[in-house]
Amino acid sequence: MTAGDAVRARRESVALPMPSLFLVAAFAAAVVAQGGYYLPGRVMSGLLVGLAVVLARPRPNLVAALGGALAVWALVRGLLEGDVLAGLPTAAAAAVFVGAVLVAAQADQVQRELLATVVAGVGALVAFTGWVAVVFRIPSWTTVAEGLLRAASTLTYPNAAAAVIAAAAMVSLVLKPTQLTAVMSFLLCTGIGATMSRAGVIALVAGLLVLCVSQRPKKTVMAAAPPLLGAVVAVAALLPSMRVADEPQPLLAVAGLIGGALVALGLPRLGRFVVPIAVLLAAGGAVAAYGFSDRLATRVSFSSPDRSGAIGAALELASRSPLLGTGPGNGSFFFDSGNQGTRVMRYVHNEYLQVLVELGAVGLLLALGVVTAVLIAMWRGRGTSLWAGAMAAVVVVLVHSGFDFLWHLPVVLVVAGLCAGLGFPSTRDGLVEGVRA
Repeated sequence: MTAGDAVRARRESVALPMPSLFLVAAFAAAVVAQGGYYLPGRVMSGLLVGLAVVLARPRPNLVAALGGALAVWALVRGLLEGDVLAGLPTAAAAAVFVGAVLVAAQADQVQRELLATVVAGVGALVAFTGWVAVVFRIPSWTTVAEGLLRAASTLTYPNAAAAVIAAAAMVSLVLKPTQLTAVMSFLLCTGIGATMSRAGVIALVAGLLVLCVSQRPKKTVMAAAPPLLGAVVAVAALLPSMRVADEPQPLLAVAGLIGGALVALGLPRLGRFVVPIAVLLAAGGAVAAYGFSDRLATRVSFSSPDRSGAIGAALELASRSPLLGTGPGNGSFFFDSGNQGTRVMRYVHNEYLQVLVELGAVGLLLALGVVTAVLIAMWRGRGTSLWAGAMAAVVVVLVHSGFDFLWHLPVVLVVAGLCAGLGFPSTRDGLVEGVRA
């Protein structure tokens, strides 16, 4: 048997170890349980990640040390405010993210490819169920905003769904090209459009730029163009069903989804006809978007008065206690909203600013320390296509976190940690481990 035959046999017989299975279960549980935002979902996903860590028994490293320091600081800050339990959500969030990183990093290269396929597959299911929810008007899986029905899937929050889908799209685009991965990538790109998430699109673009830098730009374009153009067809056919005041058009939406899938599958096989067909599809998508420009005006604008007001209130709060913060859970933001009077928002929709307000500069520096340690460790593991996808997925979440309260949802923390671990230097292939303490 040749070395190539041995690798192929290994790929066919690979099975995920028990810690990785618990990590996948945590991801799936959080997806089903509204992103894990509410207590039952948080407890379930946290326990599953905890079991994965116990079984994996990862070696201590700098990422774990900084994550532990952040968790301790959140508890201490809560204690100083007279309520140590208030720091538990932040401590648990840090533990879930770091735990997912450390468990995923222990997988070997073949197992990592399987984990990446699972992430892409679950993300594609989130995207597809969101599309179904819009077409067939499923209230619990959609959110109405500015008169538009936005896909939210089982996460029930469109922007969180967009973050998970965009991160999954990054790893899907670097998997071995097959009909399955082509369909998954197409569904993921379509799902982002169905969420109508501005931050999701920005994060997706950031992830694609990272892919272009991490590998040849031509390779990225060849991988991303078919699913993106297929998504243009599918989303264009979905637009007539998205306004709440209009009757849904399920036949048109289904036809568009099938047509988009055919584009994603068939475009790479068209040879010299790829460019003109791609131009026609892009032009058609632009025409469709222009035709619905009056309905989509709020989604193509960067204006968001409520968020701007919350940011101003958050900066004022941070200035009052810049070092220690107001305490975990004490970041409520009051601001004047003109004719609507005084408004209050629980989240500032910027996790970096939220941490600064609640945990002060100390907490923000610790959080950024965790992120920096993860990125440094990932940089040391560079060199494969899967690494490029993992890095792009992490950047997607980091960028999107500047626009939404994503760190309050375990599903985002698990998928971000899992993808980060996929980009770590392998501890099972004879390579160096991640950043040591």
